[in-house]
Amino acid sequence: MLTDLAVLAVLGLGASACGTDTGDGSSTVVVNIGYQSKTINTVTAGTLLRERGTFERKLNAIGEAKGVHYKVVWQDFPSGPPLTAQMIAGKVDIGSMGDYPVLVNGSKTAEFPDATSELVAVTGYNLRGSLNQVVVPKDSPAKNLTDLRGKVVSTSVGSAAHGMLVSALRKNGLSPDDVKLLNQDPAVGASALEGKQVAALSQFVPWPQLMVFRKQGRLLYDGGSNGIPTFHAVVSRKAYADDHPEVMRAFLESVRDTADYLNKNPLAAAQQVAKATGIEPEVVYLYNGPNGLVTFDPTIKPQLVDALSKDLPFLKDLGSVKNLDIGKFVNDSYLRKIYGTSYDAVSKSTTSPSTLSGQDPVCHEPVKDPHTASEVWFSGQKVTGAAATPTCLLRQIAAHAGGVRAAYVPDAKNGTRMFASAATWVLDADRSANSRLLPFAVAADADAYLADHTDAHKLGYEAALEAAS
Repeated sequence: MLTDLAVLAVLGLGASACGTDTGDGSSTVVVNIGYQSKTINTVTAGTLLRERGTFERKLNAIGEAKGVHYKVVWQDFPSGPPLTAQMIAGKVDIGSMGDYPVLVNGSKTAEFPDATSELVAVTGYNLRGSLNQVVVPKDSPAKNLTDLRGKVVSTSVGSAAHGMLVSALRKNGLSPDDVKLLNQDPAVGASALEGKQVAALSQFVPWPQLMVFRKQGRLLYDGGSNGIPTFHAVVSRKAYADDHPEVMRAFLESVRDTADYLNKNPLAAAQQVAKATGIEPEVVYLYNGPNGLVTFDPTIKPQLVDALSKDLPFLKDLGSVKNLDIGKFVNDSYLRKIYGTSYDAVSKSTTSPSTLSGQDPVCHEPVKDPHTASEVWFSGQKVTGAAATPTCLLRQIAAHAGGVRAAYVPDAKNGTRMFASAATWVLDADRSANSRLLPFAVAADADAYLADHTDAHKLGYEAALEAAS
């Protein structure tokens, strides 16, 4: 978490930085963009936006008309706090980060008139909160959060993953003092988990499922069980936005264009992000694909603003935030100019613009129910295949002669998208033939189902494949 001393140190190094290079009379306008390449929930305002060059093309067109040259400087950050420090120093004009760091950003920048920021758009969100999760080593004996009592848990203090963990502990009858929190950046925490230096890792997208995919961890708790929305957003320095409204409009138009591209071309977008970041495309697609864990929509939903109000007390208790008027901090006026009269309807809608559909080739049923729709990415294939249910998906895989890059299924309890190979499977012969194999993201939920269905039993992934064929 960024301290006031750290902020002052950064200010001392670069307080004279500014977004517009006019000191020598030149007509170059510099826009400094801060982003987090590894946080794939921000790709529409960062990695994918940069890769596609959309923003630069819009600025070039504006520059030609105005006789001005625009220079875009991209700065990659590992997390929100250092980005906020650079924004206070005047070295970042527009940035993207998670909901908790956004609140810290708004509070800390408010202390400096030239750096005061506004939340101007959203990148991606999950209304249930499943972008934050807790993973443990694969061979850990822990079955639920209570098994972490007295253990060391790695998290980024002040992040949404930290807030989720505290809420989850309290929901499960524990207090934050019942575990030993270790403040670490995500990559450091992931290494600590792999080396079994910590009992668990509580982190944000994409780290939990990256550990699962690499077989370095097992999901213990899904933040979606808390039912608290989580999201990432775009913040900008108000002074810069006031001076360069044309840049703000071009940037947010580019964010919307990039979100539209991602939603229409999810597999291609995932591969582009993977190439740029080094994160496996199968992991990116889990989050950013159709029915994925992330919904990409730049508009600012009422539910997300309400979530900020609920998150604020936690950060105040930590001492990370002093005061913040969320009503003044959230500014959707830029988006309203872009969307026009459609903004209110779009901002109130939470219908995902990217869903699975089609006809199941094995079960011969339409793929339409997001609570059961599943997907497989076969090796060597340029497109993925859809399945009506997880059971139908397993039949497709069992009948396929080649390899599987990744298979995705929704959790039987709450719909959380996950890797089929990492699920805890339950066979319930009392259910219909096409829905008798049920995947659960965490073993505790599978055990709860078995307690209510005595004739059902638990299966591993390979056994589930055999049962489906």
